[in-house]
This record gives sequence, structure tokens and C-alpha cells, in this order.
Amino acid sequence: MRVFAVSDIHVDYEVNARWVQGLSNVDYRDDVLILAGDVSDSTDRLFFAVEALARRFKKVMFVPGNHDLWILRSQAAFTSIEKFEQVRHVIANCGGLMAPWSCDDVAIVPLFSWYDFSFGSPGLELRDSWMDFRACKWPQGYAEAEVTRHFLALNQPALSVKHDRVITFSHFLPRIDLMPSYIPAQFRALYPVLGTSALDVQLRRLNPLIHVYGHSHVNRSLVLDGVQYVNNAFGYPAETRIANKQLKCIFDSTMNFQRSALAG
Repeated sequence: MRVFAVSDIHVDYEVNARWVQGLSNVDYRDDVLILAGDVSDSTDRLFFAVEALARRFKKVMFVPGNHDLWILRSQAAFTSIEKFEQVRHVIANCGGLMAPWSCDDVAIVPLFSWYDFSFGSPGLELRDSWMDFRACKWPQGYAEAEVTRHFLALNQPALSVKHDRVITFSHFLPRIDLMPSYIPAQFRALYPVLGTSALDVQLRRLNPLIHVYGHSHVNRSLVLDGVQYVNNAFGYPAETRIANKQLKCIFDSTMNFQRSALAG
């Protein structure tokens, strides 16, 4: 069994949707796909994409990204917390999974989150331009810190998973040093909305071999403090330099996959 990872497939773009439809119907029958968020804010397109992937993989595991919780196409009284529950229902109905799953080879644990400005305070320009501040709607009294605490609280039952080999995944970044040093200064203004350091505290309770994340659209694979962090974003059509346009195999049960090998 192999485990593949991808995120940020944004199937509102037709070329991205065609990529999903073009994946082999036979090559991944025994494999698991981690889909780390940002498929579409349309539940119809979300269903289309995950259902198509579920027909190709043994298991498709999913966490929503920020785009998936936008309510631009929803009724005015709808909140993004309610959208999350709607997304959970859609994923279950199209053959995906938003809960821990394990077999003899590995346990895979989805972790929900948001951003709480632990990576920095947002400037006025970011608050004016970042779409989430307009496209998401939270219950009264919820600022970003409360939203983050809400989603992290949903992870508590999953933190008791026990297995010799664990893979965790989230949409949002669990630590800001995952961003490479070459990122231009003007793009570092986005760091406050990339994730939360509280997520790293949670995932380390599971002692994972690998943590998969998305959101940044900057593909990386590096080991920090004994955990291999992997980002394999498909990205927007024009993002050909910083995002891959293919699946990435992150685990193969036929290999002697040990923690000591990650540091090499």
C-alpha cells in the first residue's frame, strides 16, 4: 500500500478539474490519498472531485481548507462552522473520510485548524485583501483565535490514536519555519493567515513520522525536530514554479520506512 498526498487542487479551474478526471482508474486501487484541503467553495464541485478520486483510490482522506469554508454561494444566515458540517456530510456521501483511519501498515490522522495570528499580526492591507475576511462568516463573538480553538477542539478524540507509524495532515501550516527563506518580503505579509503553532503542539502528541500540509502553495519536504513535513500543492494554473502538478508518494509499505531514515 502506498500513501499519496496533494492539496489545493482548486477544481473551479477547468484545467485542474480535467487533471482529476485524467488520473488513472487502475494504478491506485490499493493506495490511500491524503487531500489536504482547498478543493472548492462549491459543494457540488467538492462532491465531483472527491467522488472521482474515491473511485480511483482505496481511501481518500480529507480536511477542509479555507476556500472550502467560504459561504459566497450560501444563504446569508449560514456560518462557516455550519459549512464545515455540510462539507463533512458531502465528503461522507461521496466516499471520502474526515476521521482517523488505520491499517497494519500505518495510521493516518486528519487535523482541523485555522489561523490565530501566532505567526504574526495582519496588517491593514492584508485585512483588506485577504478573501477569508469577506467570504467566511463566523458565529457572533468568534474572532480568528476562537475559530482556531473551535477546530483544534475537534481534534481531541483523534489525539489518542496509537500506532507505530502515524501520518498526520492538515490544511494549515503548524509552524512558520516551514516557509523557505527565499520568500520575497512582500509575500511574507501573508504569514499571519498561514496557520497556527498550536497545531504543531497537537500533532506531536501523535508522534508522527510525517505531517502533510497545504495552503501555502510552496512545495517542500523537510525534517524538523524529527518529523518530516510535506507540502505538495497542485495550485492555481499559473503556479508552475512553486507548485507541483502531480501526486506525491509519501509512504510505501513495501519499504523499510523508519524514523531514523528521515534525518538522512
